This record gives sequence, structure tokens and C-alpha cells, in this order.
Amino acid sequence: MESEKSFIALIEESIKKNWDADALTDYKGATLQYKDVARKIEKIHIILEESGVKKGDKIAICGRNSSHWGVTFLSVVTYGAVIVPILHEFKPDQVHNIVNHSEAKLLFVGDVVWENLDESAMPNLEGILLMNDFTLLVSRSEKLNHARENLNALFGQKYPRNFRKEHISYHKDSSEEMLVLNYTSGTTSFSKGVMLPSRALWSNVEFGKEKLGKALKAGDKIVSMLPMAHMYGLAFEFLYEFCAGCHVYFLTRTPSPKIILQAFAEVKPKIVIAVPLIIEKIIKKNVLPKLERPTMRFLMRVPLVNDKIKAKVREQLINAFGGEFYEIIVGGAAFNQEVEAFLHRINFPYTVGYGMTECAPIITYEDWQIFKQGSCGKAAPRMEVKILSRDPQNIPGEIVTRGDNVMLGYYKNQEATNEVIDEEGWLHTGDLAVMDEEGNLTIKGRSKNMLLGPSGQNIYPEEIEDKLNNMPYVNESIIIQALDGKLAALIYPDFDLAFSNGMTEKQVEEQMEANRVALNAERPAYEQIARVKIYHEEFEKTPKKSIKRFLYQEAR
Repeated sequence: MESEKSFIALIEESIKKNWDADALTDYKGATLQYKDVARKIEKIHIILEESGVKKGDKIAICGRNSSHWGVTFLSVVTYGAVIVPILHEFKPDQVHNIVNHSEAKLLFVGDVVWENLDESAMPNLEGILLMNDFTLLVSRSEKLNHARENLNALFGQKYPRNFRKEHISYHKDSSEEMLVLNYTSGTTSFSKGVMLPSRALWSNVEFGKEKLGKALKAGDKIVSMLPMAHMYGLAFEFLYEFCAGCHVYFLTRTPSPKIILQAFAEVKPKIVIAVPLIIEKIIKKNVLPKLERPTMRFLMRVPLVNDKIKAKVREQLINAFGGEFYEIIVGGAAFNQEVEAFLHRINFPYTVGYGMTECAPIITYEDWQIFKQGSCGKAAPRMEVKILSRDPQNIPGEIVTRGDNVMLGYYKNQEATNEVIDEEGWLHTGDLAVMDEEGNLTIKGRSKNMLLGPSGQNIYPEEIEDKLNNMPYVNESIIIQALDGKLAALIYPDFDLAFSNGMTEKQVEEQMEANRVALNAERPAYEQIARVKIYHEEFEKTPKKSIKRFLYQEAR
């Protein structure tokens, strides 16, 4: 039955069940209980209804993570409109383009975002509202003016004897109904509108309950640090937790390692959702340097002492993330092999998942206790995964998937939809992987990133970069193929560390050349790096912290 896959029903049930519990908190700020969220949802419903918004109309939202962002999202979908989340890190012209392409009627913004936008570039909007207090910033509708000016009076008329949970009756969604229009911000230059139906959101929340329910109970706390305009952060740092009755703390500022560690220490989350870069920075800066000291290296080679040291390091690292979490789920980008090997060696409770916006987002996952190192788990519930290869266990092929999590298609772009979803419903991910006989998926790279060696050999730049990034004073790198067919390494060195150790810029260049020679000694002839180009600023990234590779092909 359709009702069995109703995402909105999960929201409604959670609000009624957890009415008096804490729901959303802006870190170092105010807390909303579930009943407060419900009250604010009703007020936004009144604004939408009185201003003439119909079911299925698009409502855009752009701002930093906050409880107001969460409330706005829940309000729009429970009304029956389609939410269009836009990353606050997008440039103003990108925001304008998405608002226009999506045909959004209203735009809810954060104050920082609003300062840089130009309302004249979004002529079809009927209004722009500040998400924290519904202030009307721009109105092109008398109905909207009336709704905002008389909001409290209209609320009082609708609920003259207090607003109670018995009053809640949200939109009844069907499983194929689009609820979210999420514009991808991937490593290719063109952003597409991913149409996500109710069943995909429902299935991702159910996945959370099935796989994480033993670790996360109603009332438990979690820190939300990934952008909610991205499906990974939205699904697993907000929607699943809200539906499970948890208490979500939003980091309303840019999540630097210092702020993250401070929040973890105070909140003590029961589960941690992270992208690799955050984990890698914390481990590389706070843990690995201590282990590289001569005394520590010697002790690590002594078996009994080694176990004690590993236990101590594990304890320190667990405490750094609050000390009370069941596992850290890493996703969104490739995980550094050296860092992962270190975590595995000390039996740290981590796991790596795999997904994409087009699956809202989960495709594969495995519990940390049975997770296979180097993989990204097995097919999630209600999802099928296979590798298009004559020998999937040994020869990489494209990952294809189908199931409840898969999108409806790309908005107003049937051609792009047909390119990725075939006639049998398989979504072609563009990622290359192998799969063992137990179903564990191991990613090899992006098919579009794969390079061909001089004799047709497959070269996976991500694998070379992974090695290079672990060499002295390398912060990050990109391997590209020059016009002459030879490989080049674009490197952003760790200048801060180098200069603090007394190195000059010339010595940094010499070190990068030494790294190139050392790396070549480990790689086959067709993977030799011919030259190095040094960058003085970090590479531009997507919100998932993947490098926007397409921007750097001119370096050839």
C-alpha cells in the first residue's frame, strides 16, 4: 500500500510521539522542542496557503544549517509542496539560475546569503522570506503581504484554544510523488535537478532505523555538520534522526576541526556522520604526528606494548569524537587508504558507505563490526547493486543500481535522465568498482576520470593521488594526463607545516620533486609521473569536499 511508504507520515508520527522532547538546537543557541517545530510548521503552512501556493509548487531554501532551515524544509514537504534546497556556498548567479530553472514561487534565505543576492535576477519569484522569523524581504504578491502581516491573527483564528498535537494532519503523499528537487554540485561543471520521490526519502529513513536503530534511540543527540542542502547531510544528520525522535545540534558556522571537536566534546553524539576530509584532518594533525616520533615507532614494533599503545590511541580518538558514539560513518568521497589502514589497525569503530544524490543518497553500507576494510559495504535494503564487468571480482566495471532509493529523473532534462537510467530501471552511476563474492563493493574511481596508458592500460588517478597525498608535505593532489599523453601531478603542498619546520619555498619544490621520484619507484611504467606543478591555494571543491577536477584540466 502507498501509505506504507509515506515519508510525511514518518514526520507526523515523530512529532506526535515526541511532542515534549527537545528536537533542534543551534549549537550555542536556542532549542526547539518537537511541539515548537510543529507550531512553526503550522505558521509556514498558513503563509503558503494564504499566498496561494498549491500542492506541487516549488519552494527554494538557501542558508547555513540551522533549526530554522530544518523547520522550513519540514514545513514545505508536509504542506505538499516541493522543496528546492540550494547550497549557501553557491555563487549568487548559481542560486539565481537554480531558482529560475526550478520555477520556485518563494525563496527562504539566511541573512548572510541574502546580502549577496539580486532579486531582479529572479523575476518569477513571488516573494523572498528570511527563514529565521519569516520577515518579508521581497514581495510581489498582495496575498503574500496579507499572509505575513496577519500571520499571528490567522494562526489565532485557526487554533483559538491552543495548538495541540491532535490538530496535526499533514499532506498525504504517494510513493512516486516528488518531494525534493536537489541540484547536484558534483565534480562536473553542469548542475542537474534531481527529482526525489517520497519513497526514496522514506526508504533512506527506514534504512537508518533498520541499520542504526540499535545504536540511536529517541532522545539521543547528534551533531549536524554537513550541509543539509546536500543529501548525505540532509538524510543522515537530520531527516532520519528527526523521524527517530532524536535531538539534533546544528553547527551554524563553518565546521572547522576545532569547532567540530568542541561540539563533540559537549554534545557527545551517539552516531557521527562525516566526510573523509574531516576525519583525515583530525587524525593527520592530532594523532599521526605523535606516532611518528622515534620512541613511539620503536614501541609500536614491540607486540605487547604495541597493543597497549593501540588501545590508548583508540581511546583518545574515540574521546575526541565525544566518547559515546556507536560508529563513525564515512561517505561522500574517497577515503585515504593510509588513514583507513590506521583506523582498522587500532580497531576504531568506523565504516564507509557509498551513495549519490540520485539515490537520496544511500546505495551501500555495512555495520562497522563486519565491515571489510577498503570497501564501502554491501547493497542497502531495497537496493540492488551489480558491476558491469565480465569478471566483477577482479576486473573493475561500472556500478549500476536500482530500487526504492532511485530518483524519478532529472528535472526538465529527459535526455540526461535517459543517459543514466536504462529501460530496466538500472541507474548507471559512472563509478567503477569490483565486488567480492559476499557483495562487498570496492570503488576504483570515476569512469570519466579513468585515463588510458600508452598501451591501453586503465589508469585510476585516484589510486595514485591516494599514495601521493601521504608523502611528505603534500596536502592534496590531482593526477592529469598532459596533451603529450604523459601524467602530471598538480600538488597543493602543506606550506604551513613546511614553513613552520624552517623550509623555504625552493626546498618545498625540491621535496615535491623527491616525492615524484619516490612515487615513480613504486608505480608501473605506464603510471610514471613526468612532472609536477605546484599550486599555492587549495583546489576548489564541492560541498562533499571532492575536488572539482574539471577546473584543472587546463593545466595540461
